[in-house]
Parts: sequence; structure tokens; C-alpha cells
Amino acid sequence: MFCIFIGIIININAMTERKVYHVTTNGNLGWKSMLESSCRAAVMGLSKEDVVNRTIEMAKHHVKCSVIIHKHDGSIEEEKSFPRSSN
Repeated sequence: MFCIFIGIIININAMTERKVYHVTTNGNLGWKSMLESSCRAAVMGLSKEDVVNRTIEMAKHHVKCSVIIHKHDGSIEEEKSFPRSSN
């Protein structure tokens, strides 16, 4: 669905589309989180806990967002969705 507002075309679906971050290992450099379909890390750090916490804080600013936390072997450990009512 598109809306035209004062000469600007806005894609309403893109505004409410769920964003998904993946927290994974970053080789020997620690951990990173990346937004799905992105090729750049959103957050990087040595500690998994630090990267998860910083990614969750970013996720809370989106209308709909999930943070998928992976284990060191790449399997999924946990998924957190925001806002909480969207679980």
C-alpha cells in the first residue's frame, strides 16, 4: 500500500515490516549483529552479552523487530520479539 502525503510517496508496508537482527560469532573477533538483508554489522563486540544487549536496545526503536540469538555453532539459541505483544 502506498500513500501520497504532500507530494511524498510513502510505502506503508515498509514502515510496518518486521526487522530481524541476527547475533552471530564474528570469527576470532567476538560477536556481531546484522540486520537481515544487510551486509554490514549493526553492532560488534568481544562479548556476546554486550552485543545482544546493544542489539535489543536498537530493536526497541522499531515498530516491529526480532532479535535472533545464535549459539557459537550457528544454531538458534533464542528469539526475542519487540514490542513484547508481537511474540
